[in-house]
Amino acid sequence: MLRFARTCDAIAATSKKLEKTALVADYLRTLPSQEAAIAAIFLSGRPFAAYDEATLQVGGALLWRVIGELSGKSEHALTEIYRKHGDAGSVAAEALPERTEAVLSVLDVQRVFSEIAAARGPAPKAHLLRRLLERSTPLEAKYVVKIISGDLRIGLKESLVEEAIAHAFEAPLEQVKRANMLLGDLGETLRLASAAKLAEARLRLFHPIDFMLASQVASSEEALSYFEHVAVEDKYDGIRAQAHISQGEVCIFSRTRDEITESFPELPPALAGLPQDAILDGEIVAWSPCGAGIPARVEASGSATLGRALPFSTLQQRLGRKKVSDKTMRDIPVAYLIFDALYAGGELLLDRPLRERAKTLDDLFAAPRIAVIRQSQAQSRLAFEDPDERSSAAVLRAPVATATSADDLETLFTAARDRGNEGLMIKDLDSLYTPGRRGKSWLKMKRELATLDVVVTAVEYGHGKRIGVLSDYTFAVWDGERLVNIGKAYSGLTDAEIAEMTQWFLAHKISERGLRLEVEPKIVLEVAFNNMMRSTRHESGYALRFPRIVRLRPDKRPEEADTIETVREIYERQHST
Repeated sequence: MLRFARTCDAIAATSKKLEKTALVADYLRTLPSQEAAIAAIFLSGRPFAAYDEATLQVGGALLWRVIGELSGKSEHALTEIYRKHGDAGSVAAEALPERTEAVLSVLDVQRVFSEIAAARGPAPKAHLLRRLLERSTPLEAKYVVKIISGDLRIGLKESLVEEAIAHAFEAPLEQVKRANMLLGDLGETLRLASAAKLAEARLRLFHPIDFMLASQVASSEEALSYFEHVAVEDKYDGIRAQAHISQGEVCIFSRTRDEITESFPELPPALAGLPQDAILDGEIVAWSPCGAGIPARVEASGSATLGRALPFSTLQQRLGRKKVSDKTMRDIPVAYLIFDALYAGGELLLDRPLRERAKTLDDLFAAPRIAVIRQSQAQSRLAFEDPDERSSAAVLRAPVATATSADDLETLFTAARDRGNEGLMIKDLDSLYTPGRRGKSWLKMKRELATLDVVVTAVEYGHGKRIGVLSDYTFAVWDGERLVNIGKAYSGLTDAEIAEMTQWFLAHKISERGLRLEVEPKIVLEVAFNNMMRSTRHESGYALRFPRIVRLRPDKRPEEADTIETVREIYERQHST
């Protein structure tokens, strides 16, 4: 393990990609296959392979407590070390006592990680962690803690580990990448590469594939400048979800590759009706069907709009629950709006163009048990294929339109916003599905709901490249004569602005607790956000989704910031669409 730690230090010491890759390749090449496989996983920043459902469930507080106990240092001393380095691993390296002998191997650490994952409750986990750190040199402890906390931060992405594996074993890089994507296991990928058997890698169902990502565009004109053959969908205000279906078994994964099936127990029975094994990509939204407070509207064509997606704040009430009651499912029904097929009928579809994947998806949804919604290009309205299909868990083929001009896109955008959706997804019909990549084949066009002028009430020290500066701002609006917090943001300002504001906040702090400073409420910011929701987390009773700082407002006095009444108006306007 000491050699692993020294290799990590060497990797962190260089900013050159080729040097990082060479260091990893040289290290992996000299290890026995089993140890190299575990080291590759650790170098990706994970304690276990990506497909593995095991989790350590060791939080920052437990790590901090064990480091404090073993070091014998005060909370204040540890906080000062954290401010200097910005991560718990470096705190462990500086605070823990020296060990004269290195006794741990990478395999030893992996075994303890498995024991910690299997342990139930904080006490046994803390005991195992304490024993592991007691046997570690400070440098080893640094990287043990970094892996546990998911904060390896040595400038080594998983893609560089893939490149190092290819380099170490003289294997084609694309084969390494594909094997790792299919298997979700860098260790197994390394074993196959070392044996020249990468072509034997097969898709592991119920292991989530990285999602294809979209780039934002500011206008219809910009969107149409990237490609000619355009498919257009609404951009829904829900959560991205990938469904794996095989022989009646269904698992649903979030964009973070966490399994979320238990949050939506009504979806698996609906998805199990598909005629063949599949991996589907789509969006889960809170859904208001006809009869749930929204009357059906009959269009000129004679079709009826039988429901719509609701704001994210409604769906949020379903998230993170270990058990979802029948009442919750009745009160907050959901729909899974599916827009892509990644695998179907034993065939991987990633290398097929979107137009072919869409045809496969249409064929899947031709089964009589699946309710399909389609979209009229002329009117941009939704209609059920079968009006009698009104399940509380709708599995729906996301409507698709086409556009040939900026005016077409603007019309579709306005219609999407009128339906309460965020905007548009604009996709190249010739595009392949590229997991984890944010290219220009998929575009998203949305506009912020609104902006608020807010007052900064507290700030926190950042980490990474923002070590030593106050970059995380908590902000508030007025409720009568008092300020009530409504959100927190850390993006939008330049490094120069953050450095300047850090000096101001340090000179105007009211109190300090750990990494958080309460400050004089004198700085006004303009913040943008995508959505607003009810929340008990903030004193205002509201929270902003994806808040970001638009600009400092030195031209405004704190008294001129927005009020809770403005917040309520925005919330009501959002929920009345």
